Amino acid sequence: MSTVASGPLASAPLPTAFVLAGRSLRPGVQLADTSRFSDDVWRLKPAIVQVQERTVVIDFLTLPERFRPAARRLFYSLLCQDLEPPIGEKHGAIASVRSAFGEIKRFLIWLDARWPAHLHELSAISPTDLDAYNRHLLKIFPRRRGAREAARAAVRLLWRWRGHLGPDRLQFDPLHLDGWGEDRPRRDRENTTDRLPEDVLGPLLVWALRFIDDFSADILAADRLWRSERTGNPRPVSHHGVDHRLQELLDRHVAERRPLPGYQGQPNVTRLAALIGCHRRDISSRSEIIDAAAAAVGIADAAFIDTDAITGTLDGKPWVTAINTSHALPTSLAALARHLQIACYITTAFLSGMRDVEIKHIKRGCVEVKRDEDGRPYRWKIHSRAFKGENDVTGVDATWTVCDPVTRAVRVLEQLQEPGQDYLLGALPHVPGQAKGDRKDRAIGVAATNNNLNLFVDFVNSLCQQHGRTDTIAAGSGALRLKTRIFRRTLAWFIARHPGGVVAGALHYRHHSIQMFEGYAGTSDSGFRAEVDSEQAIARGEVYMEMIDSHQHVNLAGPSSAEAARRLTEFGHHAQFEGQVVLDAHRLKRIMKRHDPAIYPGIYITCVNDPAKALCEKARRGNSEDLPAHGGCQPLACQNVALTAENIRVWRTEITRIDEHLGQVPLLAPRLQTLLTRRRQKIVDFLKANGQEHSPE
Repeated sequence: MSTVASGPLASAPLPTAFVLAGRSLRPGVQLADTSRFSDDVWRLKPAIVQVQERTVVIDFLTLPERFRPAARRLFYSLLCQDLEPPIGEKHGAIASVRSAFGEIKRFLIWLDARWPAHLHELSAISPTDLDAYNRHLLKIFPRRRGAREAARAAVRLLWRWRGHLGPDRLQFDPLHLDGWGEDRPRRDRENTTDRLPEDVLGPLLVWALRFIDDFSADILAADRLWRSERTGNPRPVSHHGVDHRLQELLDRHVAERRPLPGYQGQPNVTRLAALIGCHRRDISSRSEIIDAAAAAVGIADAAFIDTDAITGTLDGKPWVTAINTSHALPTSLAALARHLQIACYITTAFLSGMRDVEIKHIKRGCVEVKRDEDGRPYRWKIHSRAFKGENDVTGVDATWTVCDPVTRAVRVLEQLQEPGQDYLLGALPHVPGQAKGDRKDRAIGVAATNNNLNLFVDFVNSLCQQHGRTDTIAAGSGALRLKTRIFRRTLAWFIARHPGGVVAGALHYRHHSIQMFEGYAGTSDSGFRAEVDSEQAIARGEVYMEMIDSHQHVNLAGPSSAEAARRLTEFGHHAQFEGQVVLDAHRLKRIMKRHDPAIYPGIYITCVNDPAKALCEKARRGNSEDLPAHGGCQPLACQNVALTAENIRVWRTEITRIDEHLGQVPLLAPRLQTLLTRRRQKIVDFLKANGQEHSPE
């Protein structure tokens, strides 16, 4: 328990007070082992419960000495959840508090350089000081409004939390100063994350799957060799045995005219020792015969796997000539393993709809496969943790229904990580300096993931150039920069629009999207259903605008044609701005939210939804097992039907198709002939009742 009572701080906290009191701590961490108020450096890692967030500290020694007491009290108040926050305030997340410390540090260092030495208390800050600081921010961040806002918001904490700072507090609200706040354009309130365009998404996903299905075997084989050399315990070999094995290896290189593995221009003794199953020290004295072989065939970059062992191909040729040990090379194991990991991330992010934080909490053994009675898989699920919208800051267990490519990606990640690493998106160990203890309970952060996404794109484009291919990814340096949040946004768009295209066709996208939507939308408060609904509404809005612009809404047929025309006309009035039709997607989204005419264009009909008349609703209510939404659609009888010219054309095509079946030789079975004849007559009567006579061609 904390040694400090709740409520505003009337005096400075006790030196032994725990700054993280009241916060959820990482498993295995005791409050007694965490930072205290008197410490010069507060270590916040114990309260970082999401594995992808980086470890942070608050170091008061980096602040001007005269301002440290006030800063300590402010950040103790922000961190310690045993304290009651001021009315209207709340304790922030660890990452937010650490970001605020960075901005307070910027302000106090600036203030220290401005103030005379005898001033120590922040209560002496004047409006003139903050006006000057505001001008300073405009100078150092002339085009970064967000950075200026963050800096000002941190300074205002000295006012908002003044009740916890005693006499050393800000005496006025900076928000009342002229120029302290900046007008924010209305559009910033909308989700401005763009979706991935098709010329980026298609190649990106294809190359990610290519890494998983075609190239991963080579990378994982090199990884196994790396691990065996790093952790293996070579058996003792007699001097004669070492000489014999080494000579055989060198003779093969000479006979095949194949260079020896090297490192920094010299024969790689460690690699040669690993190839013959002994320790480096066992052959270090044989430099004479090694140098002789090197003189005959040369020295190559050290490689775990070279051309002869590469199994993955591009256009019938090895996709890389070697997987190298040197981290400076683009085909090093460290680089290729990182590309393989991010390929798995891309596949999982786009084909599951999971947020970055949810992917980062995927652990070994997270895949669940449902099989039928013949043992064939028919459904795949991934278990992780969901955070958004949950009351528990440590997250809750959640499940996502995915497709097979996602499970293949997870299987690769399980092999790529060392057995003791549970989190599959943890930092990989191949680069020097990756301490195992620091990786075991961690995952890579958002910034590192964004960087790796664009490094993957750069490598793929370089590979395309080397192999003379044209399927490059139109993103990376100098173009669109990939970010983690773009995948979920793009998936929602694709599900809402049901697109075609190479990627969609190759993955049977529409079928998979139904599975993903079914599983993901029902998981906790994911918010994904709302995102898809929003995209579907925008898609309908675009169709409405097209119908209004081409006057289709006044040329509809069917029992609800008049109602559809009325609704669309009213919608068109709302969509007008200063005499012009709105084309801006964000404004269209707001209009749809307020004035959606609830008209649903389809292939055979356009549904003008009125629940009171909807036969599908009556069928659903009358069925003991609820039908899916609109699963009982009866277009030939429902009064909610309107018909566009395209709908009418589809019905007439249906009649023509039935006529072809009825006229084929040999004749259809009598029962089938009767059913088709009845359906044809129903369609003809339906068109006739709606003023659309069918004329046989």
